[in-house]
Amino acid sequence: MFSPLTDDRTPSSVVTGLVDDVLALAETWPAWDGTPRPSGDRVYTPHKAIRRVADHLVDHLAELEATLAGVDPLPDHWHASAVTTAADLAEFTAEDLAEARSRLTRLAEIWRLRLDSLTDEELDKSTGGWSPRELAFHVAESVYYAEVVGNLAPRTPA
Repeated sequence: MFSPLTDDRTPSSVVTGLVDDVLALAETWPAWDGTPRPSGDRVYTPHKAIRRVADHLVDHLAELEATLAGVDPLPDHWHASAVTTAADLAEFTAEDLAEARSRLTRLAEIWRLRLDSLTDEELDKSTGGWSPRELAFHVAESVYYAEVVGNLAPRTPA
């Protein structure tokens, strides 16, 4: 298993930065025309991007808490991005953006509080899986889902 690359940023800022970046893109998604965005053998939509980011934050938060408690994490049963649901294809409205903002901001806050409560030694301790620091940097990679959908703000002529 590969280990996520880390750097000198605080792990909590990496996670909160992820959410800030996703929400900045999501602010433009009410302009989405309903066409899924392809990436390899998958497609992404605004709802699917939000779902995938939230699922990633929840899944790895459960892994983090189990690891810190000294127990094996529950296995992950997400279908990940292989599945596009009917809900993923729905229009993305201002109300959806507000819900996404609330959901992702609260998840980022849970991550921030937990990660900031750990010492550097605890952040780097691994019990066979990724360390808490590595988990934080890994979940930040889920910005990918939002980047596939992209910035949908109308472009103004130069």
